[in-house]
Amino acid sequence: MPPPATLTYRATPTVRLNGADDERIANLITHLAMTESEGGLSALELRLSNSASLTTGSAEYAFDASGDLAVGAALIVGAGDSSAPAEIFRGYVTGLEGVFDEGGPPSFVILAEDALQKLRFKRRTAVYENQSIADIVQQIASDHGLSPQVTGLSQNFGTQVQMNESDLAFLRRLLARVDGDLQIVGTDLQAAARADLGRGELELTLGDQLKSARVTADLAHQITQATVKGWDVSGGSAMNGDGQENALGPGEGQKGGEAMDEAFGARPHHTCHEITFNQSEVDALANSVRNARARRFVRVVGVAVGDPALRVGTNVKLHGLGDWFSNTFRVVRTQHLFDLTEGYRTEFAGECAFLGRSS
Repeated sequence: MPPPATLTYRATPTVRLNGADDERIANLITHLAMTESEGGLSALELRLSNSASLTTGSAEYAFDASGDLAVGAALIVGAGDSSAPAEIFRGYVTGLEGVFDEGGPPSFVILAEDALQKLRFKRRTAVYENQSIADIVQQIASDHGLSPQVTGLSQNFGTQVQMNESDLAFLRRLLARVDGDLQIVGTDLQAAARADLGRGELELTLGDQLKSARVTADLAHQITQATVKGWDVSGGSAMNGDGQENALGPGEGQKGGEAMDEAFGARPHHTCHEITFNQSEVDALANSVRNARARRFVRVVGVAVGDPALRVGTNVKLHGLGDWFSNTFRVVRTQHLFDLTEGYRTEFAGECAFLGRSS
């Protein structure tokens, strides 16, 4: 007869420091906050109790200058059931804090960032000639010892200049022009157009996995047309781009542009401050503007039971919010939280291009 399944779920985070399990850090965690958003660079804050009892009955600082914990140390944090934790953060310690108060025990705070901090630290001027966006992403990722995982991004807009920019800022700027995003997963630098993103699917129901949600459908920034003008340097002629809604993400219902036109009439938007050099770049930029506005029509901010699978790029289907707001959202920001009062929970923000209708 097989042993009975365990009924105990222990959500205390797990910690690996420089490749080894560190139970002292894990056991003394009083607060954890791991934040990630579009554009990459996840940040971690670990607050620890900095008082350790000795067998003699006295106490000492649990973390001090003599230990392995130091700026630059490699850190991996797991969350969920601690018997089989899922990795939610992998990066490097970038800061240390000591918090002292005569009214209570001292605290020690670890600040860390994922591997994109290497790209944030590196600032340079460089010229990339006759390379696709995928080529540039792969070259920069390899420069920093990361494994590039690029989907699509085959556009070649001619010579690209990185002028006294960090590698991270340069890639973010380049990807924004084609409605793309980048994230670090382990040691992989993943980059793709948002239409090709996919980090899994979840379903959350109010009163069960979904603890609370606030959903807003807002026409303030919705448009019915996105146009861009440019100049073809090689051909010596003007260019026009008319953006298409071709990467709206998940969900179904009425689109923001449709609701705007129905309620208030046409609202065209023209972008005139961007420099473009060929027709493909004009078209890509116009599409990016149109899609980005459309996807932000309906936005949700919610709190769920802690789930390591709830990450930026995940599609989340929300139930129990009525016909208007029960829909599928693309997650654009998460914060994984743990403390000794409320346990493990995940706060998230998501976007949807559609306002639901009655079935």
